[in-house]
Formats: sequence, C-alpha cells, structure tokens
Amino acid sequence: MTSTFRTLTVPLDSKAFPGGLPSFLVRDDVLCWSRREAGLAGFGEIARFTATGPDRFLEADIWWRHLVLEAEVTDSVELPGTGPVAFGSFAFSKTSAHESRLIVPEILVGVRDNQAWLTQLRFDDGPLTEGTALAALDRWLSGGSAGADAPGASDAPGASDGDSTTAAADSAGNAPLGAVPLKAGGAVVRPLPLAAGATLHTGSLGEEAWMDAVAAGVAEIRTGALEKLVLARDVVATIPSGVHAADVLRELAARYRECWTYGVDGLVGATPEMLIQVEGRTAQARVLAGTLDRRDAHGEDGPPMDYATRVLAGSEKQRHEHEIAIQSLTKQLAPFSEAMNAHDEPFILELPNVWHLASDVKAELTEVEGHVPTCLALINALHPTAAVCGTPTLVAGELIRKLEHLDRGPYAGPVGWLDAAGNGEWGIALRGAVIESPETVRLYAGCGIVDGSQPEAELAETWAKFRPMLESLGISS
Repeated sequence: MTSTFRTLTVPLDSKAFPGGLPSFLVRDDVLCWSRREAGLAGFGEIARFTATGPDRFLEADIWWRHLVLEAEVTDSVELPGTGPVAFGSFAFSKTSAHESRLIVPEILVGVRDNQAWLTQLRFDDGPLTEGTALAALDRWLSGGSAGADAPGASDAPGASDGDSTTAAADSAGNAPLGAVPLKAGGAVVRPLPLAAGATLHTGSLGEEAWMDAVAAGVAEIRTGALEKLVLARDVVATIPSGVHAADVLRELAARYRECWTYGVDGLVGATPEMLIQVEGRTAQARVLAGTLDRRDAHGEDGPPMDYATRVLAGSEKQRHEHEIAIQSLTKQLAPFSEAMNAHDEPFILELPNVWHLASDVKAELTEVEGHVPTCLALINALHPTAAVCGTPTLVAGELIRKLEHLDRGPYAGPVGWLDAAGNGEWGIALRGAVIESPETVRLYAGCGIVDGSQPEAELAETWAKFRPMLESLGISS
C-alpha cells in the first residue's frame, strides 16, 4: 500500500449523455455542482477534512495544499476541475457547531464547453487506467440510489433521532404549516398545497416571532448601530414517501438553469449568488441584494420585466441595500487585486421565482506574500458579505445570533469546489435545505433588513425564496 495521492483524468464522449451533467445525478449521495448542464459530479469518498471555528477556511486551505503538493497527476484534459478536486461546504458562522468540510471523491465527472472528462482519484497502489476509471464510474452509476441518509446527515443542524416534526404541533405549539391559514400582520397567507401525507412546520421561530425579530432589527438600524442586517428563518418538511436528493438536484438543475445547483453531504440547493470564482489569476463574483416576488406582477399592466424595472430598480430602499452589498465585497477583495471592475448599474436577474438586483464583479488577482491567493484564502477574506450578514459585519453577526435563535449551519455559507491548480467556484448556499433524515428536510431563507423594511413584506419574501426547494420536493408550485 502507498499513501501517495494519485489521479487520472481522461476525456469522455459528451455526446453519450446529451443531458449534460444532470444526467449523472442518479444517486442520493452524489456530490454536485451544476449550471446550464455543465459542472462537476462526484461519487464516493477517499478523503475528508472537517473543522469548526474562525480558522476553518485557512485550516482547510492548508490541508488541501498539503494533500495535493506531491500528488501524482496524469491529466490529458487540463481544464478547470480536472485532476485533484474537492467539494466543500462551510458553516456560515465561526460560532456554529456544524462541521465545515472538504470531500475528495473517488470518481469525478466534469462537463464544460462541450467537453467532458472522467477523473479517478485514489490513495492505494491499485491500477489507475482509463479502464479502471470507466469501470468505477459504471459501478457507481449502476449501484442504484443510496437513499437520503447520505454521509453527514446525522450532524446536520437541527438533526434529531426523534420524529417530532410529524406531530400535530411542535414543542413550541406551532401548528403544521399548510394545515391552517397563517396570520401575517393581519393578512391570511394561503396554505401551501402539500404532497400526499407531507407536513410543513415552522422551525426555530414561528412567523409572528420572526416578524418581531425583523422589527427589532429595524429598530437597531435606526439607532445608527448598523446599516443592514440579514435575518434568516427555517421551516421543516416531513415527507413520508421519502426525501431523495438526486430527484431534488435534477429538479433544481432543470428549473433554475441560471443558478448553481449544489449538493454536498445532504446540503442541497440552487444558489443565484457566486461568492468567488477563480480561473487562473482571474476572479469573478455575482452579488445580489434586492428581491421582488414575480407573483407580485400578476394583474399589472405591461410586460413583467417593465414592472420589475419600475418597482425593483426604481426603489431607493432596494438600491441602497444592493450598494451596501457591492461595497462589502469590493472592499474585501481589493487587497488581493491589481485591477477590478463592476457594473456601474445593477441589472435585473430574472429567475423563475423572483427578480433580483444583481452586479457582476471581475478582478485580476495580484500576488500576496509571493503567491496568488487561493480560493479558500479569498473566501476567508470575503465571508460573510453584507449580502448574507449585514454591515458592519461584527455588529450584524452579534445581532443575528441574538435575534434569529437559529444555528444556520451551512446555510448562507460557502459551497463549491476547488482543484489543485487553484481554480474553483464557490457560491453562497442560498435557496437550499439540509436533508436531516430519509423523510425530513430543513429549508432556509433570509432577507436583507434596512431602514424602511416591513416585517410582513420580509416574511412574504422568505416564502418566495423557499419556493425553489418546495417545488423540487413536490410540496408547492
């Protein structure tokens, strides 16, 4: 036996799977990163790193660089995402008990620019050939579904050995969502249509309590203590017929092609926000802040995009929130860049559930202490941005812990992949959920709170942001 890390990357015939990367999303334990039918899918696990605390990104960076330093790499494709690759998911908060992780798969499939490849990764001294790689891929694909109890599900935030979510009411006395009309500021929220036998419960805070938290956040903003605060909430779905990650990922990849669909250790979702993408010395990010539910355009005169432009781009509140998010990212990225540009004006990103104000940022990386910063070094500097935390960061973080009554776990933390050459793509884990058991999944959504935010409107926005996951679970449309 040998402990040398060895990888072999060979081309695949992309015409053999016209559906692209989603064709490989056939197992519930698949590792996934996909957009517009391109991306990466991983199977199995040959190495794992875990960490908690404020140094989790730097510790992961050191572990990965040490792992690949003396790797024996044979790569006839040589594209970002070939050779040694790890998938990762990191906790949002430095105080979270949830373990951040990097996972090195046994088999990796990649699709990019009409090219496809297959990588086999191993530590033992067994044969490493195109034949062994194809045989291993076939073994994983023909093995059937591994079920929703993927590795890591037991340490998901809020995981429990019990089945309390199927009860008529939870321990806080909250009735199952969808079973009764919900009150939101005096208005009745239409109960959600549920899949056969499914129940949907409030999570850490009920709706009224969460709206009280929003009001308390606005009051803090008006004291001048901070400019923006992002508050999240959770709901728990119980589906007796089972929660199948592969089905969820395929649905998300098909419905939300402009988003990055991710699946890592029971964390699944489709994020519209790119924290950092690195290819060579070029880094890019997509910043979102400012949201409008597309259902709000129903009954309005004119094309829906005209309505979005008028209501979203024309809103002083929304534009202020967006500007805070842009400044947060560019300020933190500047020390690592020799040149940077961003859109002068935000554009409207059109998704099936919402419109967002969005801006793309591009930077040419400079050497810091003699080398170009890695993906994880950049993430350590950038996270958390104002788009998912608030500003000032320390003040907002403390207020989040006080008001949310929720360990976000991996929600709103970085999720993505990196390779040995320093390339990688890391989104922010939004529009997502954690599969906690074969029948239970916890969904998360958050809203940016600024002066002028209305609790009822923010609550409605969370439901718009829950919609991608609810639809993919077959709970609502």
